[in-house]
Amino acid sequence: MDFDKAFSMTIDGRAVSGASTFDVINPATEAVIAQAPDASREQLDSAVAAARRAFPAWSATPIAARRAMLDKLGDAILANIDGLKRVLTAEQGKSHADAEGEIGGAGMWLKGAATIELPVTVNEDSPERYSETRHVPLGVVGAVAPWTFPMILAMFKVGPALLAGNTMVLKPSPFTPLATLKFGEIAATILPPGVLNVVTGGDQLGPWLTEHPGIDKVSFTGSTATGRRVMQSASATLKRVTLELGGNDPAIVMPDVDVEAIAEKLFWAAFTNNGQICIATKRMYVHEDVYERLKEALVAYARTVKVGDGAEQGTQLGPINNRQQYERVLDLIRDARDRGYTFLLGGEASDAPGFFVPITIIDNPPEDSRIVKEEQFGPILPLLKFSDVEDVVARANASEYGLGASIWSGDDEAAYALAARIQSGTVWVNETQHLTPLAAFGGMKQSGIGVEGGLEGLLEYTNAQTVVRRR
Repeated sequence: MDFDKAFSMTIDGRAVSGASTFDVINPATEAVIAQAPDASREQLDSAVAAARRAFPAWSATPIAARRAMLDKLGDAILANIDGLKRVLTAEQGKSHADAEGEIGGAGMWLKGAATIELPVTVNEDSPERYSETRHVPLGVVGAVAPWTFPMILAMFKVGPALLAGNTMVLKPSPFTPLATLKFGEIAATILPPGVLNVVTGGDQLGPWLTEHPGIDKVSFTGSTATGRRVMQSASATLKRVTLELGGNDPAIVMPDVDVEAIAEKLFWAAFTNNGQICIATKRMYVHEDVYERLKEALVAYARTVKVGDGAEQGTQLGPINNRQQYERVLDLIRDARDRGYTFLLGGEASDAPGFFVPITIIDNPPEDSRIVKEEQFGPILPLLKFSDVEDVVARANASEYGLGASIWSGDDEAAYALAARIQSGTVWVNETQHLTPLAAFGGMKQSGIGVEGGLEGLLEYTNAQTVVRRR
């Protein structure tokens, strides 16, 4: 596949140019790297109509055949890692190594999701009647993927939706449309026309999609504020929704940890993808007995991490993806500096081109500070001291979010028991950010509705249908 040619949408299995185009920016240089198609409302209507036409035949296709095609699509992604990773780095900013990991993960996620079986439950098998509950597809799914991990988070939706027998209209973020457009080209060589359509556009396209009467379900990954608007627009036609939203994920570091052994792991728990992960550690609560040692170890390790253009060899952290988020992160840093908080590292913006923010670590700011209460979504980490377990559990749970959390301890059993007290959809013990297509992932409170992954995530793309036969 030619990854340097013009970018096209995929509608009904065909390459389609946009009604107009918009610029795609490399966040490391602020240079325009491509023109992406800007879909009109009529083109969105065409994509939805194509998905609607394809639905009867796709839903009637035996699940084994659908499974085989998804597995083949996963293999095709893996076969195109080199080209896709260059595109992804250029539009998203992450290093080539991280982009390769994401593309590889996207392919493997599709293949893993394709292995899940849809259950049939026999409710009654008596002389009087036979009753069973099965799971049938919803229809056309509108999927909206974010700029953080545009490829793999799209596969969170593509895999289970198509396996269940739905068809899809997929919309990537306007900040990162390019790799997904190339994925659409790949998919068109494997899937029947109309089963998977990829459309791109500016800020107006998302609302058009979520309110479209031809869409039966919306699966959205993004901010909590936008998730509320998605749910509101979907309510007019009672669309099903899955919303994977923001997080303010706490880590609790107990006094019995081996500081030297976990410092690097804790750093990447917070700073992978420049902190632009919904499940990144956003607040790190450290027991007072190890606070000073861990603080020094984190700063020392952070000084060894190379920040720069993701296309340069050796880069570990790239820029913030877009100017809007860049300005928000700088505003949080300004607020912390204006309030006199202690910066252990970072805190100064660069004058060079690109949306670069240095690794920033803040020493024990107040619990009610913005940097603790808000989801920063950038390379800033507040370290917070605690002495009492009851107190730290209350502080960890005192958030409107509840997506992810982690417990770090030398006592696995005690940590496992503590994990059950944290109000988060996923709690990791002595690791973080491990996700699998075979396990449910979702949020509590304002972090979302529904789950992705596992059998539970697959069932979100179905209606339960009970069939009763009187004998």
